[in-house]
Amino acid sequence: MPRHPELYQWIDTIAMHFPSLSKPQALGLALWSFGMVVARSCSLTAVADVLSPLLGKKYNTLRERLRDTYREAGAKSGRRRADLCVTECWAPWLAWVLDGWAGRQLAIAMDATSLGDRFTVLAISVVYRGCAVPIAWKVLKATEKHAWKPEWLALLGRFRGLLPEGWTVIVLADRGLYAKWLFGAIVELKWHPFLRVNVQGSFRPEGWCRWHPFCRLVPAEGRRWQGRGTAFSGKKTQLPCTLLGCWGEGHNDPWLVLTDLAPECADACWYGLRAWIEQGFKHSKRGGWQWQHTRMDDPARAERLWMAIAIATWWLLSVGGEAEAGADTPLDIKEPSVPGAARRQGKRWRMVGIFQHGWSLIVAALLNHQLLPVKPGRPEAWPGLTEINGVTLAVYAEGGGG
Repeated sequence: MPRHPELYQWIDTIAMHFPSLSKPQALGLALWSFGMVVARSCSLTAVADVLSPLLGKKYNTLRERLRDTYREAGAKSGRRRADLCVTECWAPWLAWVLDGWAGRQLAIAMDATSLGDRFTVLAISVVYRGCAVPIAWKVLKATEKHAWKPEWLALLGRFRGLLPEGWTVIVLADRGLYAKWLFGAIVELKWHPFLRVNVQGSFRPEGWCRWHPFCRLVPAEGRRWQGRGTAFSGKKTQLPCTLLGCWGEGHNDPWLVLTDLAPECADACWYGLRAWIEQGFKHSKRGGWQWQHTRMDDPARAERLWMAIAIATWWLLSVGGEAEAGADTPLDIKEPSVPGAARRQGKRWRMVGIFQHGWSLIVAALLNHQLLPVKPGRPEAWPGLTEINGVTLAVYAEGGGG
């Protein structure tokens, strides 16, 4: 293989962060993630086509090497071939994402995404500066019925004891994923659930005698409520928790979020971070790696390919996020410049997303024959407690009436 300092630097980076991988496995992940960034695609054809002339290798030879990264051991040639065990990669992968992380707060989102009628992906992602990077996932065939509960529990179980003491981790999930067992599984990890629920339920605040519909606690736009109590009146569904309620301007429904945090230590507006996982899914498809064009139909192989997708995604996000945190790039402006656009006082608008800007900086380093930028995470501060239309937060602890 011709000597390319930048590529060899990236291979060394992969090998350093995944010391348990064999040399062929580390090389495969390095070639895939490096090729994805250059080709701006996770297509086998596109990545092989861009790497073949760069490395001076025949196209078919390089294509087969790339395929070996996600093939099962029995489909590879040679006696010492082994599967790339993705689940064993998640612990060092999380350690890489958090290496040099600024602060001790971490927001994680859980959600599912589909790829037509081919795959359904259950993903747990770290949300970061308007985007998200997957840290654990399960790929299922979309056409086959499959229980999600054991899969979610298995994904969460992989992170037991991985984070040191002193970290505050919130786990965000939308209404479709709420379940009492999920709330309990997150608490067992010593993380904090932030699970949104539908408005049809009811809540009994601590010290109150009666159950009250969620909609009565947050009855109108601009209102907020939070306090300890019990959610849901059914014997099997009752859950002691904190309810965070917030009805923001322009929203059709209030946010009703259940957590184990004390009312004075949490804010319903943190739930807004959950939307960033949607950007992460967008980056895996049309907004980034073009996964929607894959012809792959084996879920196990897709799970291995997602390891390279996750690495390439974090590479761009960390480099772009570092540049944005440095405030020396035109990534955002104070107000929108588009005629007729709504003006929101005090809000900042990203002109260039950190995913795109990270890609620009990496490509510039390649063209200038410089060392590749590899940066730590520089997360934004979580939103703080605010007023809505002049109405301050109403906190009800013990007592209160009813």
